[in-house]
Amino acid sequence: MPARTAETDGFSAAERAAMKARAAELRASGKKGVKQADGLQATLDAIAKMTPEDRALAERVHATVNSAAPHLVTRTWYGMPAYFNSDDKIVFCFKNAGKFNLRYSTIEFQDASHLDDGDIWPVAFALTRWTPAVEKQVAALVSAAAS
Repeated sequence: MPARTAETDGFSAAERAAMKARAAELRASGKKGVKQADGLQATLDAIAKMTPEDRALAERVHATVNSAAPHLVTRTWYGMPAYFNSDDKIVFCFKNAGKFNLRYSTIEFQDASHLDDGDIWPVAFALTRWTPAVEKQVAALVSAAAS
């Protein structure tokens, strides 16, 4: 797949085709695969309905999650892209600004994430634009949360 840059918005045609192919593979693998494929498709549909700014961020978050924690299962949670562990517990979700008329989107970690650090730690992060530094930070957070 082509390299991504901070200035690139959304998924490339090759990335979209790969996701559709993966969904078809999951459906073909049986009942559990169908459930995963349907969850992935629901997530992609939810992302497609977002405003262009939110969609660009959500697509980059989704691609980063697939790289940093490919074992997480993708599906929607209250209509938002969400990522679940093998125990079917939500690890985190992407909350787009347009859905709640906010000035920024967030990635929000739930109690199944492994970000605990002492007596207090952040569980939500505002996301206003995608850069290589943001991608690196999100990948590190997702990797830690999903460990």
